[in-house]
Amino acid sequence: MSTGRRRAPARSRKRPTLIAAGVVAAGAVAATVALWPSGSDGVPTGASVPSAAGSAASPTTPARATPSPSPTRTYPLSRTPRTIPAVREHTPARGPGWRPATGARVVVGDAGLADEGKLLAGELKLTYAGKSGARDGDVELGLDKGSAGPESYTLTVKDRRVTITAPTDTGVFYGTRTLKQEVHGGGTASEGVVRDRPAKPQRGFMLDIARKHFTAAWIEDRVRELGDLKFNQLGLHFSDDQGFRIQSDTHPEIVSKEHLSKKEVRSIIDLAASRHITVVPEIDSPGHLGAVLDAHPDLQLRNINGVPTRGAVDISKPAAAALIDELLNEYAGLFPGAYWHIGGDEYQALTVSNPAASYPQLAAAATKAYGPGASVADLATGWLNDRARVVLGHNRTPRAWNDGFFRGGTVQVNGDVQVAYWTGKEIGARPPLEYLSAGRKLINYNDEFLYYVLGQPQTFVYPTGQRIYEQWTPLVVRGTTAVPAKYDGQILGGVFAVWCDRSAAQTQDQVAAGIRMPLRAMVQKLWDPRTPTLSWADFKALADRLG
Repeated sequence: MSTGRRRAPARSRKRPTLIAAGVVAAGAVAATVALWPSGSDGVPTGASVPSAAGSAASPTTPARATPSPSPTRTYPLSRTPRTIPAVREHTPARGPGWRPATGARVVVGDAGLADEGKLLAGELKLTYAGKSGARDGDVELGLDKGSAGPESYTLTVKDRRVTITAPTDTGVFYGTRTLKQEVHGGGTASEGVVRDRPAKPQRGFMLDIARKHFTAAWIEDRVRELGDLKFNQLGLHFSDDQGFRIQSDTHPEIVSKEHLSKKEVRSIIDLAASRHITVVPEIDSPGHLGAVLDAHPDLQLRNINGVPTRGAVDISKPAAAALIDELLNEYAGLFPGAYWHIGGDEYQALTVSNPAASYPQLAAAATKAYGPGASVADLATGWLNDRARVVLGHNRTPRAWNDGFFRGGTVQVNGDVQVAYWTGKEIGARPPLEYLSAGRKLINYNDEFLYYVLGQPQTFVYPTGQRIYEQWTPLVVRGTTAVPAKYDGQILGGVFAVWCDRSAAQTQDQVAAGIRMPLRAMVQKLWDPRTPTLSWADFKALADRLG
């Protein structure tokens, strides 16, 4: 991307050279490839530049051919592209760089890259030419089985063209995002070679659409934003005490008045797929089921005195499991992605001092299912395992909140369930090392940095991009302290979560503005957890320039 091209004073300002294949005829305008030096003042050393008046024929003065540039011209060494997230490696070179120009095309070396090629061509206002040989000024996309990982890519700017290759179409897509950012606002793609890859395979954004209804159009805008930033997951928490927000055919009675239709969800999923983003659904249970229980009060958990427990289903009742499994099976047909969040957090039966005394029906069900000595926590763990078994049957990888994993006990959570670690404030809190040392894989949802909770209830405050950028890394799983680096491979990535506890506290537009810089700061650390080369002020200025 161009970095600070100098301009001549207004009285003698000149246009950059247009290098054409041949002589410009009288009365014609050169409309081939514009060549611009990377990181210079726009004029290659030794090249002749016509004045603005000489760029086209006038009624009285014949047009003259632009002199061919000298073969001995030199260019300054190119600068590393300025993008978000920053590229991991750039080999500079001397050359003009690349900018979109009239007549330039996007071509592909593999028909499977048509979607990526058409998207980029539309964004840069180029022609999509499909499978054909690249020529001067073109962007060529291709598959090249490398060893740097499925999301890696190589972007080469050389000989007046751009080549993006990767082992997969996902990597190619990320290369196009880098190019798009480089030329944003008239910038120039730097001469040389970018070799890039993410540090973490899961880079997510989660949205609580249960407590607050978000329109499909707003969610699609976020998908486009996430795609350009190289996020690859969108979580939708669509069931909670305040609402159930996606159309259901098996249980229409539980659906809130304001909700997304399945047609709208399919549109979101399709758009996300075009940006190589997986949509991760969440139906939280056995807590946070208030909207479901409003239509099925017979399944609500009640204590020994008959007092209902808000949001909690009675897991001793087979009908409760049947209802949730019907929903899981229904939505497995809607969401095709590889992951499923099954919840498991804040089951209120386990927040009292003596769960067995307060909920004797749960204690009885636990000993019946798992033998003498089994506890209510074991029954809750068994519930989680049963829901995991359902989604595993659909070839989905389950994840659950860390406070649904209990220390000790007769029953342990299925080893296939990934830990969504968000807090260490719960009763009997287990530090991240307990999970990591046991070999579990973990996704970082650290509520100290990555939780945007509307209305800032309890001790929550809106996270800032600067704090994430300067203090957080994927190893900082709980609070502000990093876990040992030897566990880095078990931390699959991170998710920035918007929770709508006080749904009226912000509008959709306010949420979008509030999460803008935190999203950019977090994805920078997930792409490359090392200390960034840019200061926060420079990073923010870059984000503002890129839009």
